[in-house]
Amino acid sequence: MPEGKIIKALSGFYYVLDGDQVIQCRGRGVFRKNKVTPLVGDDVVYQADNDKEGYILEIKDRFNELVRPPISNVDQAVLVFSAKEPTFSTSLLDRFLVLVEAGDIRPIICITKMDLVDDDALKEQIHQYAEDYRNIGYSVYLTSMKSGRGIEDIIPHFQDKITVFAGQSGVGKSSLLNAISPDLELKTAGISAHLGRGKHTTRHVELIDINGGLVADTPGFSSLEFAGIEAEDLGQTFLEIGEKSAECKFRGCLHIKEPNCAVKRAVENGEIAQYRYNHYVEFLTEIKDRKPRY
Repeated sequence: MPEGKIIKALSGFYYVLDGDQVIQCRGRGVFRKNKVTPLVGDDVVYQADNDKEGYILEIKDRFNELVRPPISNVDQAVLVFSAKEPTFSTSLLDRFLVLVEAGDIRPIICITKMDLVDDDALKEQIHQYAEDYRNIGYSVYLTSMKSGRGIEDIIPHFQDKITVFAGQSGVGKSSLLNAISPDLELKTAGISAHLGRGKHTTRHVELIDINGGLVADTPGFSSLEFAGIEAEDLGQTFLEIGEKSAECKFRGCLHIKEPNCAVKRAVENGEIAQYRYNHYVEFLTEIKDRKPRY
């Protein structure tokens, strides 16, 4: 039986990429019965009577899946944040980082709209944040839409990977993808002056071939809750906290009130940024306070 990858899901049809051809398929009734929904990114076994129509027979095991956007087997996420309009937020960036780290997805940080930064103090602050995240071990790129600076540096990362773009509305995800691959002609929407945030422009998930990889232009995570992440696992999603926690006196240390905590010591010594630790504490409180679901 032939195999392929779902690259688009639309109106009950699944478009399966097999080599260089795309076959329009429907899911078998058994998936509905078992409450399984094929997702963009799924590797599938299908049957086709001709090169235009077929049926998905089997969905291979997924190594991860996102709920919003609905996509599976994601290798990496380009987290797109703007230097201004909307304002750069380390708290929001750290929230995204926790979610992608928990999903075993490699994050690539992209800060857009550097051409709009005319304040030297803000420019210096953004560069300092970029350096902080690079020191943790992340790839960070500063880009400018007008000059195209920094955009070409991101492209090599796409090779042989499934990549999602995510970030706050209005930061320029679609503009960035259009700059990377102009023939996409993705719709973009400006910032709403009233709300100070962008309008969602992307309506369905589709994987597009860019530089030998598949890239999804998605509406970003519409839910940024930490469902499924337990308090004791949160520290591992902050890479530098996870690394330092091996030196804590107590196993299972949550780095709040415990004595001989290597993480708190590293914060005091400036080895871990204070704002990163503050976000860790904030997220930990959120996880502990969440209502149990039955």
